[in-house]
Amino acid sequence: MSNQSNTGTDRMDDTLIEVPRGLTNVAVAETAISQVRGLEGYYQYRGHSATEVARTASFEQAWQLLMDGNLPDDDAGLGDQAVALQQEHRQLVTDIARRTLPAQQAQSQGTSFNALTGLQVGLPLIASELGLKPLYDLDPRTRREQAVLMIALTPQLLTTLHRFARGETELVLSEQTGFVARYLHQLTGELPAEKTVAALSTYLVAAMEHGFNASTFTARVIASTGADIAACLAGALGAFTGPLHGGAPSRALETLDEVQASGAETEQWLRDEISSGRRLMGFGHAVYRTVDPRSQMLKEVVSDLGGDRVSSALEFEEAAEKVLQELKPGRGLHANVEFYASVLLEHCGIPRQMFTPTFAVARVVGWAAHILEQAEDTKIFRPSAKFTGEQLRATPR
Repeated sequence: MSNQSNTGTDRMDDTLIEVPRGLTNVAVAETAISQVRGLEGYYQYRGHSATEVARTASFEQAWQLLMDGNLPDDDAGLGDQAVALQQEHRQLVTDIARRTLPAQQAQSQGTSFNALTGLQVGLPLIASELGLKPLYDLDPRTRREQAVLMIALTPQLLTTLHRFARGETELVLSEQTGFVARYLHQLTGELPAEKTVAALSTYLVAAMEHGFNASTFTARVIASTGADIAACLAGALGAFTGPLHGGAPSRALETLDEVQASGAETEQWLRDEISSGRRLMGFGHAVYRTVDPRSQMLKEVVSDLGGDRVSSALEFEEAAEKVLQELKPGRGLHANVEFYASVLLEHCGIPRQMFTPTFAVARVVGWAAHILEQAEDTKIFRPSAKFTGEQLRATPR
């Protein structure tokens, strides 16, 4: 009697649950951290309007809200702790930056070095040097301490890498300034104006967290394995490098440059781009089907800052809305957070190659909050896939 082989006529596994492509609208876990209501154009942080938090709270206050669930009245606590951690581990961060980017390599590469890649490599190296254990083996208090450490050292590692890549020396700050002001000072080498710090802080708080996006989901999947926090963050950073995710801000600014360089009338340029099938960076969102509330808020911030670039952006958005409605009716394509974020980051003096790393300075807070939340659940993520390949063939006799 011959063995019966599996063929294409075999019954399909009836235990599989069919889900939409890209997991669209599939709730894969529970969270109390944030909620995005795409149809309403609204999102919140632990019961607080996220845009209102961005307008009124500091980076440190929003950080504590996402991590601990309460919005403090001042910056004390996590802010002071972050500065202390940066000072305590300054030499380690410097050493890791040198290992990630050797001095001679830095001088030859110049500004082409990708600081985000350096962060993705550097955070696990820091964790290894400090002997951080897997989340599975830690109590909640220790997990939180490690999360705070990673968040505090992220901007310091990024700015050190950036300075070394430009052949500059490390900038040591003694001032007990706020988290955002310290980042800008370390990055640019100049004391930032209060208005600049306020503008960047608004953006960073608005960008801290945004539901189960690709990088956050990646972080939670890795956290579900019980891996250490640096591994979770490195995975999130890998997802974040994609042009369709964290890599979009600088590309949105490049769009404005292309229009100006072409000398073409804006509406005609847009019609040519959209008709050719090219993606219009800075417009459209995977969740929002109305105006992105983050974009609307940042539009107000940059309008207050003023300047030729702002005027160009406002004109471009108006033309894009008109053309998109004409060529893609019913799609609900509007300016997303990256569009006006790019204008704001440029105004703050942040180099374009540091746009996405700056985004990561904010989003690492959201990732950390989700990692801590996921670590409380002992169930590992283990989805299945619908097999579409060739079935097992009969064995020749």
